[in-house]
Parts: sequence; C-alpha cells; structure tokens
Amino acid sequence: MSIQLRQIALVARELKPVIDDLCGVFGIKPCFVDEGVGVFGLENVLMPVGWNFLEVVAPVEENTAGGRYLDRRSGDGGYMVICQGGNLATQQAVRQRALDAGVRIAMESERDRHNICQLHPRDMIASFLEIDWDASNDFTGNWNPAGGTGWEDKVTQEVTQDFTGVELQGVDPLEIAELWSEVTALPVQREGAAFLIELNNATLRFVEATDDRGPGLGGVDLAVNDRGQILAAAKERGCYVSDDQVDVCGVRWYLKDAG
Repeated sequence: MSIQLRQIALVARELKPVIDDLCGVFGIKPCFVDEGVGVFGLENVLMPVGWNFLEVVAPVEENTAGGRYLDRRSGDGGYMVICQGGNLATQQAVRQRALDAGVRIAMESERDRHNICQLHPRDMIASFLEIDWDASNDFTGNWNPAGGTGWEDKVTQEVTQDFTGVELQGVDPLEIAELWSEVTALPVQREGAAFLIELNNATLRFVEATDDRGPGLGGVDLAVNDRGQILAAAKERGCYVSDDQVDVCGVRWYLKDAG
C-alpha cells in the first residue's frame, strides 16, 4: 500500500497577503486557481512545492466551514492533509477503514478517473484527512486538484525543494496517531514525546498542543536548498522565528537542509 502526501491546505482570512508571503519567503509560484471551491464559499490558490502542492483557501461568504474553522482555531492555520493513494484499491480501503472507525465522510466525489474522499476533521481530531485516487497513478504528474497538468512549468526548487513532514497537534497525540494509523493502516513509531507515521514521501508527526490553539495542523517540515534566502525574506516580512523556523499563515515551517 502506498500513500503519498500530495497536497497541504491552509486556511486564511485573506488570500492575497498569505500567498504573497508564502511565495516571497519560500521562492514558490502560484500555478492554479480552482473555481470549483466557490461552491463551499471559498476562493483558493495552489502552488507547487517540488512536485507536490500547497493550497491556501479563504472564505468569501459568511458561515462557511472554512470560516468556522478560522474561528475555532483563532486565526489562519493548517487545514487539510491531502494524500494520493497509489491505486483505487488503496483509496477505497482507507475510506472503508475510516467508516469502520466511526469517522464521518465530510465530502466525496466519485468520477471515472478521479475520486475524492475527505474525512471529517472533528472525527480525525487534528485536521481533515483527504485521500484521493487519480487514474494516472502518478505521484509526480497529473493531479486533478491542480487542474490535471499545465502546472509543471511553475515548479521551481532553487529555494525550497519539497515538504517532508506535517506536524499535527492535540491534547493526546498518541490517541490521534493511533486513529490515523487505524485509518491509513500504517504503523505508529515513537520519537521522544512525538509519535510518527511514515507516508510514502513524508512523515506525519503527532505532538501535544502547546500554543493554546487546540488540535490542528500546526507545522510543516520543508527540505530547503537556500536557507539564507528564506531567512532574509522571512525577516523582511516579519515571519522570522529562528534560523530553523519561520511562521507564515499561522503555521510553523521547520527548515531542513536538503540532502
């Protein structure tokens, strides 16, 4: 079974300032706007980070799920962990295990060449978990949430190479990790006070929430090729925390030198 972390979604009150900061700090470029999110009262922009994607959504209407999430977590922050199953059977197995565990499906769409299954963030505790299937079965190519293809010329890795991990927080990190393990059928490992699940290309790290924001997607690990440029841009934009961390859109970005 192969599960790829293909996309990370953030939610913000205002879209443009966050996109400007993300692109300015991490040296990435916008590649796609999905008009389809309008049905949820949202607007969005996607940016490739390596051959995977970072998405930011923002509410454009009152009383949206995204707006309620912003209220619940007291501002901008992480929103969704979006994965691609290596084949349809993998995606469907995750869906069934979620149902067996009592996890509600927040949204799903079944098509001839692309299935979406979003698992409810309250049931998954720390964030949405979305598992998609794409008929191309290609972890570096066609991706329907980014319009399929046509984004490849926006990939730039001079500054930021890829994301390598997601930090999910809550009151009881072991409880969350065990639930995500049950749904994904991937084992939990312990590393100090944190609990880890290894996806095909990234680590899910479950930690105790210590920032008074409650359960949520609190951090992202980035493999970077130009730490100096990121830090200089972060200082200019007021995002600098330390030489190993910058904060953008209410998310802790942990900088790891690309090997």
